[in-house]
Amino acid sequence: MQFSTLCDTYKEISQTTKRLEKTAILAAFLKEVPEREMQTIMLLLKGRVFAEWDKTTLGISEKLTIKAINTASGIPEKEIMTKFKELGDLGEVAAAVMGKKTQVTLTSQELTTADVFAGLQKLATIEGLGSVDQKLKTIAQLLSNASANEARFLIRILLEDLRIGIAEGTIRDGIIWWQLQDRGETYDSEKNEWSTPELVKQWQETVQQAIDRSNDIAKVALTAKEGLSELEKIELILGVPTRVMLAQRSTDIEDAFSRVGKPAAVEEKLDGFRVKIHRGKDIHLFTRRLEDVTAQFPDIVALVKEHITEDCILDCEVVGFDTKTKKHKPFQEISQRIRRKYDIEKLAEELPVQVNVFDILLYKGETVYHKPFVERRALLEQLVPRLELLCPVTQIVTEDLEEAEAFYKQALDKSFEGLMFKTLDAPYKPGSRVGFMVKLKPTLDTLDLAVVGAEWGEGKRSGWLTSFTVACLDEGELVQIGKVGTGFKELEQEGGVTFAFMTDSLKDDITHEEGREVTVKPTLVIEVKFEEVQKSPTYSSGYALRFPRIVRVRSDRRVEEISTLDEVFDLYGAQRGR
Repeated sequence: MQFSTLCDTYKEISQTTKRLEKTAILAAFLKEVPEREMQTIMLLLKGRVFAEWDKTTLGISEKLTIKAINTASGIPEKEIMTKFKELGDLGEVAAAVMGKKTQVTLTSQELTTADVFAGLQKLATIEGLGSVDQKLKTIAQLLSNASANEARFLIRILLEDLRIGIAEGTIRDGIIWWQLQDRGETYDSEKNEWSTPELVKQWQETVQQAIDRSNDIAKVALTAKEGLSELEKIELILGVPTRVMLAQRSTDIEDAFSRVGKPAAVEEKLDGFRVKIHRGKDIHLFTRRLEDVTAQFPDIVALVKEHITEDCILDCEVVGFDTKTKKHKPFQEISQRIRRKYDIEKLAEELPVQVNVFDILLYKGETVYHKPFVERRALLEQLVPRLELLCPVTQIVTEDLEEAEAFYKQALDKSFEGLMFKTLDAPYKPGSRVGFMVKLKPTLDTLDLAVVGAEWGEGKRSGWLTSFTVACLDEGELVQIGKVGTGFKELEQEGGVTFAFMTDSLKDDITHEEGREVTVKPTLVIEVKFEEVQKSPTYSSGYALRFPRIVRVRSDRRVEEISTLDEVFDLYGAQRGR
């Protein structure tokens, strides 16, 4: 496929804010994608050249990008910088500049998606002496063959900021529309409905479940051509990360029972980070962000290798553990282990962890996620020993309100977050926020939100980002819900999250600056507590948080898993009844 075809689609999608129009454009485009290129195209539609769980990054700076534009176009760097300050987007700068480039290579040729994909992946492999010059040459060569529109999106992919306003949900819907239309279904845009609504719902559920199980949207797209029955055959794969099943929020114990049914499995909710353990010939540990953290936790790998003998996929909560006091440690103390690349063995000794297993998706090489939870728990009990640093999570099965209340008090007395309530006869649904599992925490409300903007500080906070714009999810799109500027610390020794940490985490993700205001790519998730939810026309969600305050950085959360607008709406409704 010509790269220009993909870039024309990018541009068309970016020119509408309506999700249904974006979906229709995607559906028409996917019909034209050759099967052999589907994997590549699906990554490029997300603005990526490596899978989400692949740690490889392009790592290209704005400075190097500007130099590459200069090399390819012959336009002076000073002029490019002036244009960048004016437009705030190097993609737009490249489009403007490459249209009037002063240098034309004799070997210029039309770009294909394969050319671009291979060239960008090559960048990640270039290391050592002279690597900067080699990267510069590779980028400049691609740019020299690019049209203005191709240059726009080539640079945006390079900087991992595509800016066309589509999330995975829109790509998923594009696949569904494509297949429905191929099967003769028609869509009435005025009524916003398909000719066979029941079939549409079936396709939506089946495609989403296939994506959640396989974590491979290209495979799902290709399989969709074979029909629903083939999509249902897509399974979990040992060694490939899968989405976790997400819990809904509950207001009290009675509400929890009403959602999951009686009797229910009631478990301690621990203050750690979620890990899927894939135990096969090799052992892999994946976070809920789909990151492979196997290397960071050699102690867990050793535990699993010694004590778990069958091929399996386990869903666990990993918590810091004090081997002297036998007590758990707060998440903040062990979160650094997720990010650590050096002195790993030393840190494992200083900050030991306990693995609490609460579900099993695959057992002896066979998938079991579809079995009732009570059966999965029985398998888990057979497989996982009760050791100090590896054990099944503590659980009771009850329908008694007073017994659940006592268990809740006991959990809070241990400084745990609260309780999880689970339906005994329900399956495990990767990626779903279904009513099979609900969480109960003390009444002070918190939300997991993505940072999408910030302000540079003034005075003694000059040089730091200080006030952070946060957003929740609404049908896969981010909508703003307020600004958070309290709860941060100025000095590291004060404990907690510092302005310096936030600045270091976000500065490379800045996509636009205007005065003190900056826009950032949504990569960082923070937990925010607040007094109440208020209606507000100021933010795109329609709501605002009153007295928001940061609790912690959630390095274990993917942006796709943050709190939703539906949750905010539920909180708003619940507080009116308090």
